[in-house]
Amino acid sequence: MPHASELIAIIALGLVFAFVGGMLAQRLKLPPLVGYLLAGLAVGPHTPGFVGNAELAGQLAEIGVILLMFGVGLHFSIGDLMAVRAIALPGAVVQIAVATLMGLAVSVAWGWGIGAGLVFGLALSVASTVVLLRALEERGLLDSDKGRIAVGWLIVEDLAMVLALVLLPALAGALGGESAGAAHGIAGDGNIWLTLGLTLAKVAAFAGLMLAGGRRVVPWLLDQAARTGSRELFTLAVLALALGIAYGSAELFGVSFALGAFFAGMVLAESDLSHQAAADSLPLQDAFAVLFFVSVGMLFDPTILLREPLAVLATLAIILVGKSLAAVAIVLAFRHSLSTALTIAASLAQIGEFSFILASLGIGLKLLPPEGRDLILAGSLLSITLNPLIFAALGRLNRAVEARPSLAARFEHRGAAIAVSAHAKRREGHAVVIGYGRVGGAIGKALAAWELPFVVVERDRRRVEELRAAGIPTVFGDAGAPGILDAADIGRARLLVVASPDAHQARRLIGIAREANPGIDTVVRTHSDTERRNLEEEKVGLVLMAEREVGFGMALYALRSLGLSEGEARLFIDTSRAESRTEPVAEPEPEIGAPELRPHREAPAES
Repeated sequence: MPHASELIAIIALGLVFAFVGGMLAQRLKLPPLVGYLLAGLAVGPHTPGFVGNAELAGQLAEIGVILLMFGVGLHFSIGDLMAVRAIALPGAVVQIAVATLMGLAVSVAWGWGIGAGLVFGLALSVASTVVLLRALEERGLLDSDKGRIAVGWLIVEDLAMVLALVLLPALAGALGGESAGAAHGIAGDGNIWLTLGLTLAKVAAFAGLMLAGGRRVVPWLLDQAARTGSRELFTLAVLALALGIAYGSAELFGVSFALGAFFAGMVLAESDLSHQAAADSLPLQDAFAVLFFVSVGMLFDPTILLREPLAVLATLAIILVGKSLAAVAIVLAFRHSLSTALTIAASLAQIGEFSFILASLGIGLKLLPPEGRDLILAGSLLSITLNPLIFAALGRLNRAVEARPSLAARFEHRGAAIAVSAHAKRREGHAVVIGYGRVGGAIGKALAAWELPFVVVERDRRRVEELRAAGIPTVFGDAGAPGILDAADIGRARLLVVASPDAHQARRLIGIAREANPGIDTVVRTHSDTERRNLEEEKVGLVLMAEREVGFGMALYALRSLGLSEGEARLFIDTSRAESRTEPVAEPEPEIGAPELRPHREAPAES
């Protein structure tokens, strides 16, 4: 097959198989990631039928890694980490150390080297961000103290893995793998300290450049793209910066694509453009992340389950039992409740994307044997599949303990540290105004006059700057894009005001808002009677038709001008307005075309 055709084949069939696998996983109440890995297995060399080009798949996967790490950096929140630093920092470090030591111990027992054991243990120590966030969100725990501790813990794990991605290539030669000197432009001559020092120096230089210059240049470039008003240019700017910085960091500083992309996302996260940047890059990030998981699945040899069942069970035991016990012990040691400890343990009892990245790096550095990669993939598939059962089992255990007061008292720690003492204060009970044109501006002025809290979501960059200069809290971005309404704290808002007349967009925004905040009140505008009725059937608080309101205003003036008192005129208009909301939508009259022209025949004369 020609090379170009192979590229099209691996993209097309990879996405098709991933879609089918993801849908099946979703039907089985499993994360779609399981389906993507199985899709890779279906197009890989270990199953019959089509076999994709592993080299091309690996290059596509590299783009997926870049965009995944860019997303990690973009969502990195030092505020969230500092809010739970008292437990997340030491807890995650100790748990990573325990899991790594357990992985190292079983690796040595299997006859592997120290380097293989280190990579294997690190891969088993880090949980999947995708799986953890979804599990917490499904159980309504994401905004709880438990959820914030779990997210902060995960941030520390991610940072530790970023550090591992930097150090492993430099230490590969000393750990029994292939020296990374040639690949990274480091002439260490076998001296591990010189190699390590040069690697850290290059990383420090790159980090310094990004933190000193990148924090100014990257947001400025995106701001220039946003000012054009072109969504395509803004999206292109986001992707060009993510991929360009990742490539430049590898070529100029010898650091990995992943680290470069992480720093690109991190410096952009400080900009108010980060929410829209994340939303615009999300579709491409998702697509290439899927191809990354497919490429990982292509490498998985399922016969490992039959050839090495005890090794698979040992791997699974470290993930499900070892990590969970370590997390429970650490959380309880920091005087938090048993419920919090069990939630953290269940959240971390799985592995995912970072484990695959580490496994791929270990294989490339000749540190990890292929069996290690297969065991990591088997452990990931099984742990993600079993994660809902782990949540259910630990929840049942917590209820059993609470049912026994004497036992529960042993785990009750009075005066325990507050988990989120430094957590940033968020808005609550405010209005979210979508669009700040003539209609939105009038609403905003009314709310400001009564000193009522509100946040504006606006797509026009210049208008956003004007509103912020006036002291009005404003979020830049398309309100319908993922994460934008979250940035306006829609989950705690009291009212959603959709000032734009697009009824389709209004229904979409109402759906997003109600998913995050089922009790939120809503007011929208429309230009169509049919749309008005549809929105009212969806229990929208108030639907206004601009033309009808103009008519009522003019009718009020006409009645007053022709002699009716103010009270009589207003009563009539208010009654008419109420009746208009209950009357059926008028069916459009059929169009009357031009009459058919026929030859005129005069009537025959009467005889």
